[in-house]
Amino acid sequence: MQQLFPPPGPDAATPVDLVDAYAYPPREEGPYLRANMVSSLDGAATHDGASAPLSSPADMRIFGTLRALADVIVVGAGTVRQEGYRPGRARPSFAERRAADGQPPAPAIAVLSRRLDLDFSAPLFTAALTPTLVLTGTGADAGARAAAEAAGARVVTAGDGDGVDPVRVVRELAALGLSRLLHEGGPRVLAQFAAAGVVDELCLTLAPLTVGGGAPRIMDGPGVADPTRFAPVSVLEEDGFLFTRYVERRRLGRLRVKPAETQVTA
Repeated sequence: MQQLFPPPGPDAATPVDLVDAYAYPPREEGPYLRANMVSSLDGAATHDGASAPLSSPADMRIFGTLRALADVIVVGAGTVRQEGYRPGRARPSFAERRAADGQPPAPAIAVLSRRLDLDFSAPLFTAALTPTLVLTGTGADAGARAAAEAAGARVVTAGDGDGVDPVRVVRELAALGLSRLLHEGGPRVLAQFAAAGVVDELCLTLAPLTVGGGAPRIMDGPGVADPTRFAPVSVLEEDGFLFTRYVERRRLGRLRVKPAETQVTA
């Protein structure tokens, strides 16, 4: 893997340290929501209904690193069903780092669901090292809430009626001490978070593939009233795949770096 931006300088041959390259801001800066998505060259977020065909070994390494750095992984119920989500796993190489930061061995999975129509017998709920969270609205069925809790999940109210409010999702998770958020979609849910103005960072893998068809974009829902300006922080490359990191311009100060000064260290 090589760094394309910022220009790597005299240490261009130094291996990229993904932990440093994707470090979160200091916790005292408050909750921070990072989204991680993959797209084909022609803008598709999936192929045959899943994101895996657009991925690569390097993409999966970054995927694993982002998960290992996060407190909680936020994902919509549709993506949980479509992608066959399993619990976050403990990665031995991150054990010491997570313990020093007060994190449990594995990140929690937070599923956003209005109707709670989930398979609560699945390992995501029954075999989670860190209990899975289910975020829903006040109108969710009481019986489904009870089933989720009986399976070991923690149900969190994060919206009124049938809806889940992205602003409240961030607030409720932060109140539980989960301030380093990683949003993995899907496209409809991510669009809702973007429209609510709570996406601090977008990590986008650009796959050197074209797929055509009618697949959704990485955000496929409500529009953003005023287009949000993001600034590039880094671009990495391997095997033709580009791994970009963009931060919402008003959040740049939270990283305590300027985009052009960002460096990847060994």
